[in-house]
Order: sequence, then C-alpha cells, then structure tokens
Amino acid sequence: MPDRYYVYIMTNKLRTLYTGMTNNLKKRIHQHKNKLIDGFAKRYNITHLVYLDIFDTALESIKAEKRIKGWLRNKKIRLIESKNPTWRDLSENL
Repeated sequence: MPDRYYVYIMTNKLRTLYTGMTNNLKKRIHQHKNKLIDGFAKRYNITHLVYLDIFDTALESIKAEKRIKGWLRNKKIRLIESKNPTWRDLSENL
C-alpha cells in the first residue's frame, strides 16, 4: 500500500487551532493526546482532531499545510465546519 499523507487541524476546549501534517496519523494523534512532544500543541492542550485531508504525496500535503497555516482564523473555521460542523473529535473513528 502506498504511503498516504495527512493534513490535520486539532483544537482544544477554547478552540485554539493547530495545523499539522504527518504520514502516520494514528501515531501523531496519540502523541498530541498524550502530550509526548514539546511545543505549541502540548502547551495549549491541543487534543481534538477536527479536520483531516488525505494526500498521495508528501509534497501535496506540505503545500496544503502551508496554505492553511497562511489563512486567517475565520477561513480555517469555515474549512473545519464545511466537513465537521459540530467540531466532533474525529480521532474517535481512527
């Protein structure tokens, strides 16, 4: 099976947003939820997966991640709500 690459947005109870990319989604979400990596997500208790997109190549996912990171907050919220209007934790289905 070819590698797949994921761009994701996670949040906390205050809806602070974190955008990332990975080729191992289950592992990365586990790291966020268990605060295993120092940084922004750990500091702000970012534990809920609210948006996910899948790409065939690392280059595509990196471009998408950079594009989303460059957006204003309101545009990121519209993206999340276009696929996940209730902001449920999508990691429950992984």
